[in-house]
Amino acid sequence: MLRTHHCGELTAKHISNKVTLCGWVDTRRDHGNLIFIDLRDRWGKTQLIFNPEKNREIHCTAEKLRSEFVVQARGVVQKRPEGTLNPKIQTGQIEVEVTELQILNASEVPPFEIVDDSPVSEEIRLKYRYLDLRRPAMFKRLQTRHRITKIVRDYLDEHHFIEVETPMLTKSTPEGARDFLVPSRLSAGTFYALPQSPQLFKQILMISGFDRYFQLARCLRDEDLRADRQPEHTQIDIEMSFVSEDDIISMIEGLLARVIKAIRGVDVKTPFPRLSYQDTMNRFGSDKPDLRFGLEFQDATSLLGGSELKIFQEVVKQKGVVKGLSVSGANFSRSDFDRLIAFVQGFGAKGLAWIKVAADGIESPIGKFLKPDEQKKLITLFRAKAGDTIFLIADQWLTTCAALGALRNQLAGELKLIPQTKELNLAWIVDFPLFQWSEEEKRLDAVHHPFTAPQEADLAFFDKEPLKVKARAYDIIFNGTEVGGGSIRIHQEEVQKKVFHSLGITDQDAEGKFGFLLRALRFGAPPHGGIAIGLDRLCAILEGVESIRDVIAFPKTQKGSCPMTEAPSKVSDKQLKELHLQIKPS
Repeated sequence: MLRTHHCGELTAKHISNKVTLCGWVDTRRDHGNLIFIDLRDRWGKTQLIFNPEKNREIHCTAEKLRSEFVVQARGVVQKRPEGTLNPKIQTGQIEVEVTELQILNASEVPPFEIVDDSPVSEEIRLKYRYLDLRRPAMFKRLQTRHRITKIVRDYLDEHHFIEVETPMLTKSTPEGARDFLVPSRLSAGTFYALPQSPQLFKQILMISGFDRYFQLARCLRDEDLRADRQPEHTQIDIEMSFVSEDDIISMIEGLLARVIKAIRGVDVKTPFPRLSYQDTMNRFGSDKPDLRFGLEFQDATSLLGGSELKIFQEVVKQKGVVKGLSVSGANFSRSDFDRLIAFVQGFGAKGLAWIKVAADGIESPIGKFLKPDEQKKLITLFRAKAGDTIFLIADQWLTTCAALGALRNQLAGELKLIPQTKELNLAWIVDFPLFQWSEEEKRLDAVHHPFTAPQEADLAFFDKEPLKVKARAYDIIFNGTEVGGGSIRIHQEEVQKKVFHSLGITDQDAEGKFGFLLRALRFGAPPHGGIAIGLDRLCAILEGVESIRDVIAFPKTQKGSCPMTEAPSKVSDKQLKELHLQIKPS
C-alpha cells in the first residue's frame, strides 16, 4: 500500500508515530515560512505542516501544491499547538510534520470548489461528475445507498430469498413504457429490448420452483424524465410463491423498518396504515398522497348540484362531482386566484371557483349564485372560519380529484405546510382498479401491468363492467412518493387470457408477445406475487434530497444525456452497416 493510514483516522494516540498519507490537496495556507496543507481522502482530512527550517527542499516542493493535486506525504504525527485545535473533525488534535513529499499527479484548476455548498449548476456538476463526487455530501449519499443495499441483501437472505440475475437483452413486450431497442447483428432486422423490469422472468422463476427470489435489478425505460425518474434506475425486485397480499406487505414492512432504523435511527411503527384507492382519491386526489399535512377534500356535489350556478348543475347532470378544500392562514390576491385557475386547467379541469370566508359572509365571483342557506352549509361542510379560503372544482370524478390533488400539493408547497422535520410517513394504497379507460386509444389499459391478478369477487364484472374489477395490487408510499408497487400475479392461463382479451390483445398477439409465459403457465404455475421497491427514490427520501440524480453516481439529465461522457452519441457507418441500419435525414 502507498499509505499507512487514511486521512480521517489519526488522533492523539498516534502522536510521535511515523505515517504515510495519500490524498488530494484540499486547501493550502501559507503562514510566512510555514505552509499548511489539508490533505483529503474519502475518510476525512489531515493537516500537514511544512517547516523550511527543518527541510527547505520539501518546503519548496510544497510551495508548488495547488488544489486537487494528488500527493503522498511521509512524516511524524505531532500535537497541534494550543489554540489551533479543531474539535469539529476527527483529526483536529494532531498534524503531520512532513519529512518526505511526492507529487503523484498535478491538477488543472477545478471548475468549481470541492465543497458541499459550492454554488454551481447541475449541468456543470454532471459534466465534471468525477469532481462532484469528491464532495463529502455526494460520498455520504452513495455510502448510504451502499448501506441500504447491504441491509436489503442481509434481510432477504435471512428470510430464505435467493438472488438471481435476469437478462439485460430480452424480448420487447408491452409493459407500459417505451422500450430501449438494441439491433441484432446476427439476425438482421430483429431487435432485443432492454428490460423495463424483470417482471416476466421473476414469474418464470416462481414457476421454476425458486419460491423466493430477489434482485437489485437495473430497469430501463425510454420515457419522459423528471426529478424522480431516470432512463435507467435500480429496483429492489422481490417475488414469492404461495403467498397472499398480507404476506408480502408484512415482509416489506419489516425490510423498510430495518432500513429506516439503520439509516435514520428511527423506529417506524408497523403495520403501516392501508388506504383504498377510492378513498385516497376522494380525500387527497392522488394515489400517492403526502399524508404529513391536511387539506383533505370535501364533497359538495349534493349541496351545490342544485344551486343556481349552471356549471355545477351541468356537471352533476353528467354524473360529475363538485369537490373542494379549505385553506387557512393565507391571503390570496386576485392575481393569485388567476394563477391557480390556470394551474388546475393544466391538469384538465375546466376552472376553479374560490370563496373567501369573512365574519359577515363570503366574497366570491360565484357568491351571488349561492343562497344564504347554501353559503352557511358550505362553510359548515368545510369547517371554515373567517379568513379561510375555499377552492372548488366541478368536473368528472377522476379529473376533479386529480386537479384538486395537484392544487393541494401546490398550495402545501407555497404555504410551507409540509413539515420540515425528519418526519417519516409510510402507508399502503390498496384495492386499485384493474383497468382504466384510455380516452386517447379508446380502449382499456392496465392500471399496473397485464399480469396483475383480479380480485376473485370481481370476476363477474369482466364482460360487462370491466372498470369495476379491482386488482390484487398494492403500492407503498413514503412522504408523498410512491417508492414501490406490486401485486399478486395471474397464475392460471385462462385468467391471463381473459385479461389480455379485455385489453384488446388477441390470442394471436398474446402468443407472439407472451407465448413463453403462457406456455409456462400450463406446467403447474404456483400462486405467487411480488413487489419492486425503487432504490433510487428510497435513498433520496432517506438522504433528504429532492432529485434521485443526487443519489446516483452517474445519472442522466432530464433530456436523457450524460454531460460527462456525451452519451448518446453518433456511431460510425461501419457499425451501422454491421447492424443492417441506415439513418434517415430528419
